[in-house]
Parts: sequence; C-alpha cells; structure tokens
Amino acid sequence: MTRPPVVRRPLAGVTHRRHRHESHFTVVGNHLAQHPTLSAVAIGLAVRIQSLPDGALVGVKVLAAQFPEGEARIARALRELEQAGYLSRKKERAPGQRIVTRTTYFEHPHAPKPRPSHPPR
Repeated sequence: MTRPPVVRRPLAGVTHRRHRHESHFTVVGNHLAQHPTLSAVAIGLAVRIQSLPDGALVGVKVLAAQFPEGEARIARALRELEQAGYLSRKKERAPGQRIVTRTTYFEHPHAPKPRPSHPPR
C-alpha cells in the first residue's frame, strides 16, 4: 500500500492556493513578475498591456483613466518598460496627416529571436 506524499507547509512566507484557469487569463513570465529593477507600477502596467488584445489603446491618458495612479506615474512606468525592452513606441504619420503612436509590446524582450525558415530550393 502506497502512502500519499507528505506535504510540508512553510514555517513563514507565502502559501499559494492555486486555481487552474480555463479561460480569460494571461500567462506572465517570471522574468517580468520578478524583474529586479522595474517598479511595481511598471510591472502592473506590463501585465495589463499584455492582457489586452491587439489594437487596444495604451496611451498615458487612457491608462491613467483606468488606474488610480496619475499621468506622471503612468508615463514614468511606460518609460521604464521601454528602457527594459518590453515596450517600443514610435510616432508615425497616419492617413490624413495625423500623427499616431504605434506601440509594440514584447512579452519576452530578451528571448532568442526565432530563425527565419528558408523556403526549399
């Protein structure tokens, strides 16, 4: 007869009560969740941005309307994400002479880039 494994609870620190998500979830890498230099605001914004669909607006004013942090803190956090390689923002001219900001979010900015596949000769 086999005994069930002994589960030892830690004496201190966090104990996780895990739940398996079947829908409406985002996978976040530990490289972001435990980033050694990003602020908690920057990590939280990165998680929010990562959870949004392509085409969602992520400007300073839009994000500041969704969070209690003001525009200055949101702008600072977005700059942190740019410096860490998670975010790229480029201004472009759209049709009709409008200037728009094109934002790209990198889920893992330091992951090796996939090799291009070469078509058969």
